[in-house]
Amino acid sequence: MNVNEVIEKLKKKSNQKDKKGMVRFGIETDKALGIRVWELRKMAKEIGKNHDLALDLWDTDIHEARMLATMIDNPKEVTEKQMNNWVIDFNSWDICDQACSNLFDKTTHLHKKILEWVEDDREFVRRAGFVLIATSAVHRKEWKDKDFERYFTLIEKYSDDNRNFVKKAINWVIRQMGKRNKTLNKKCIALAKNIQKRDSKVAKWIARDAIRELESEKVQMKLR
Repeated sequence: MNVNEVIEKLKKKSNQKDKKGMVRFGIETDKALGIRVWELRKMAKEIGKNHDLALDLWDTDIHEARMLATMIDNPKEVTEKQMNNWVIDFNSWDICDQACSNLFDKTTHLHKKILEWVEDDREFVRRAGFVLIATSAVHRKEWKDKDFERYFTLIEKYSDDNRNFVKKAINWVIRQMGKRNKTLNKKCIALAKNIQKRDSKVAKWIARDAIRELESEKVQMKLR
């Protein structure tokens, strides 16, 4: 299947009602068709892994084509150059999160990109750096506590970034790391309490919300 055939299939699935629904969730829809994620995952399964097709789909600049590209690309073939090219194209939180979760956190460039992108001042690039830590807390089963603790300083450093998609990503990171095990839970709660002391409304919100979940009975029972 080539890029033109895939785009033709995508256009047939276009749904204006779903496109309007995307707007309500804060998703950029200027170049969107209005296709639900589960439909894209079904297509991805039918297509299989195809690096070259993924690159072609990304270049179409169509929202769902790019989403699909993150699902069919082979992380073993993804280069740093590709990651850097794609990340500057992020214009919506869902594209950012899908690329990080489906693809980027499975590459050998993961740690390097986290360090680079978190320090980048562009909103979606910085978000991508933090999202990579959050998704790694789910996918990187082999990581030890220290592999996450090495990012604590960066998390605290940028906890006063008041941009919506950055602050939510930082909050997500703390909550996701803190649900891995009891020890990391305590360390993430301590991290959040340090952040809470900062003279910043954003930092206090990030910390308060994270502490609420990490200290909740539901999470504590699961960790026990």
